[in-house]
Amino acid sequence: MRTEAISINPATGEEIACHPVLDGPAIERTVAAASAAFAGWRTTSVEVRADAFRRLADVLALRREALARLITLEMGKPIRAAGAEVDKCARLARWYADNLADLLADETPDVDGDGKAVVSYLPLGVVLAVMPWNFPLWQVLRAAVPIVCAGNGFLLKHADNVQGSAWALAECFEAADFPPGLFGVVHADRALIAGLLADPRIVGVTVTAGVTAGASLAGEAGRHVKKSLLELGGSDPFIVLADADLDRAVAAAVEARFQNCGQVCIAAKRIIVAAPIMDAFVARFVEAARAIRRGDPLDPATVMGPMARVRARAELDDQVRRSVAMGARVLLGGEIPDGPGTYYPPTVLVGVTTDMPVCAEETFGPVAAIMSAAGAEDAVRIANDSVFGLSAALWTADVEAAARLAPRIEAGAVFVNGMSASDPRVPIGGVKQSGYGRELSHFGLREFCNAQLRWVRP
Repeated sequence: MRTEAISINPATGEEIACHPVLDGPAIERTVAAASAAFAGWRTTSVEVRADAFRRLADVLALRREALARLITLEMGKPIRAAGAEVDKCARLARWYADNLADLLADETPDVDGDGKAVVSYLPLGVVLAVMPWNFPLWQVLRAAVPIVCAGNGFLLKHADNVQGSAWALAECFEAADFPPGLFGVVHADRALIAGLLADPRIVGVTVTAGVTAGASLAGEAGRHVKKSLLELGGSDPFIVLADADLDRAVAAAVEARFQNCGQVCIAAKRIIVAAPIMDAFVARFVEAARAIRRGDPLDPATVMGPMARVRARAELDDQVRRSVAMGARVLLGGEIPDGPGTYYPPTVLVGVTTDMPVCAEETFGPVAAIMSAAGAEDAVRIANDSVFGLSAALWTADVEAAARLAPRIEAGAVFVNGMSASDPRVPIGGVKQSGYGRELSHFGLREFCNAQLRWVRP
């Protein structure tokens, strides 16, 4: 069993930190602390919880610069984007604090004179969260804020390479005066983490990961009859119809594909363009992608830094090479550069078919696969020709046509004339192999609640 995990700066390849890996007794102490904290937290009023999250928002804002630098050093996100991630987390905490009373309010179904029925949303217990590295703070708080707002405890198993972010978040909860242990960190090997789901003090698991890891944890949860919520990534379509505003669509497609070095679950990964505008779209897209400013992620002018992990870059490069072997053509990038760090250039492929790895698999990096569609019907067919169904974008001047097409796209969300985004006001989640359940909004708040009915008859 490992005793420590090493964090590597992806921009330089240098070791920046070493974090302990918990053993069984240490995990037991963490679980016990979370369980004890939950026992008191579950009975606190909505007002008390809301005030705690307002304090958390203040702490995040106060520590913005330090947290942003930590994100950049651990996973290579450009410092400007890292600061924006911290800001987004603070807004998330504040939004739930401001709306919690309404979101958790009792409901009174009409039982037509037969007494009084009330539905209350009650906490379940301590929830385990297995989180990824691409948004070291946002991904965690996207899960933690609604879960803890609902009155639950939260145990975080974060990715190895962002353990500094995990402990920094625990310190933020402590500084915001949450009950000690309510937000706990369990950095441990997979066998011990999976074993937690057998613990009666753990009521469920929320996972953002790949399909294999997510399915394994969901299976373990199911074996113990416990709730699971899965967000397992996707191969999101970005459809551009012939009547779309081409300048806006190209600008949005470039940002949607290459933000965070392409390491975004809801990034535009398959760009499906109507044949009449295909050549014009591709020319502008390649020009814009070539102009992306790359370099040192600590430089405020940098737009795209390195990929977060050596293995992730190798897997992405392999997907590109296998697709090229099947007939795809590289218009830009497509080669691992010389030099230190895990950099990979913006890459554009055309001549792509749905069976190629850059379409059939999730490409978690700066690779855009551009495909041609005969028209709207063909674009929807191509979009649905995937095992994934997380998010989608649809660009057209005909919003009435978009209203008819969007429900036919197999995805948890469809953004019309905009890029996919996560926002506390609306749910996020997928269908098919992208997972199940929803985070954010009232849906995320109630995922780990007991919707308890109390029906009192006269």
